[in-house]
Amino acid sequence: MAVHANPLHVPGFTVAPPEGEPPRAFHRRLPGYASSPLHSAGSLAGVLGVEAVWVKDESSRLGLPAFKIIGASWAVYVCLERRRGRPFDTWGTLDELSSQVAELGALTLATATDGNHGRAVAHFARLLGLASRVRVPANTVAARKASIAAEGADVTVSDGTYDQAVAEVAAWASEDTLVISDTSWPGYEDVPNWIVDGYSTIFAEIDEQLDLQHDAPGGPTVVFVPVGVGALAAAVVDRYRRAGASAVRIVAVEPTSAACVLASLLAGHVLTIPGEQDSIMAGLNCGTPSPVAWPRVSAGTDHVVTVSDDDARDAMRLLASAGIVSGESGAAALAGAVQYAAAGLLRADDRVLLLSTEGATDPLAYRRIVDAREGVAVR
Repeated sequence: MAVHANPLHVPGFTVAPPEGEPPRAFHRRLPGYASSPLHSAGSLAGVLGVEAVWVKDESSRLGLPAFKIIGASWAVYVCLERRRGRPFDTWGTLDELSSQVAELGALTLATATDGNHGRAVAHFARLLGLASRVRVPANTVAARKASIAAEGADVTVSDGTYDQAVAEVAAWASEDTLVISDTSWPGYEDVPNWIVDGYSTIFAEIDEQLDLQHDAPGGPTVVFVPVGVGALAAAVVDRYRRAGASAVRIVAVEPTSAACVLASLLAGHVLTIPGEQDSIMAGLNCGTPSPVAWPRVSAGTDHVVTVSDDDARDAMRLLASAGIVSGESGAAALAGAVQYAAAGLLRADDRVLLLSTEGATDPLAYRRIVDAREGVAVR
């Protein structure tokens, strides 16, 4: 069975509104910032049998082909302010910020990654004049390692899974090495929470974009979010379970071979699934949910859908036919929506929001799956 009701869902669950400076105010000051597109995809609405489909297209974000830079940059910024002991002086350009960062001395940013998060950390480190170290799982494809190295990072390869790489990087933390992880462990909760906070920019953009669509039928009634450790899903809950928010079903989507959130929901607590996670949806190859995301994900999501690699390939081709470039992990949202519709859980008056979290992060694999000229798979 691909669609599972969340046994831990809490009806009426709400989260407190955010406090402090909105991360979007920070993001607006970064060079190249622009809202990522929100596509109205009528062809996909026809496929799913619903009133409307919107695709939040994160194929280009601050110079990178994925959404992760939104969370990573904010977390790094807050982390460096805490290191400084006071807020940064007013700055308007990255050079002005970098000069203040330089006063902190030689620092290295470190993280473990399946690809996109590590590249984002390395990219922002380079922009700030900092060094970076990135640890990747043993099964990381060459294209993703090369893209991280191109940002100036020292890339090393674990002999195990993503979870093992996370544990290895945790040991790197020191006076001059700041670990910027999007998952958490006991005693390490602040940075992953700041990453979740950073993702709020995505939803502020969506609200603004929908407001500008004067002929739009209303906001989403169902949101499909790809899930790795659960940081983005926690951000979805933060937005759509806010007090006073309209009723929205939140559907988490995981690879069948890396369904750690589903396994944890069924067990009633966070657990680590055994074995190697080897889906082509590389950004979702996680064996353990993030403990800081877990309370929101477990209480705030309605369903979990598991999808196969073939489901993801089919979704990539459907998105390509709608003019949207989406990589394997990004296409998981549509793959989940297709399964959800097949289970009879979408209504004709539903309005669906799909979070396409990346573009063609592995260009060779993308071309193998989606032939850009013919719209057919090359398997």
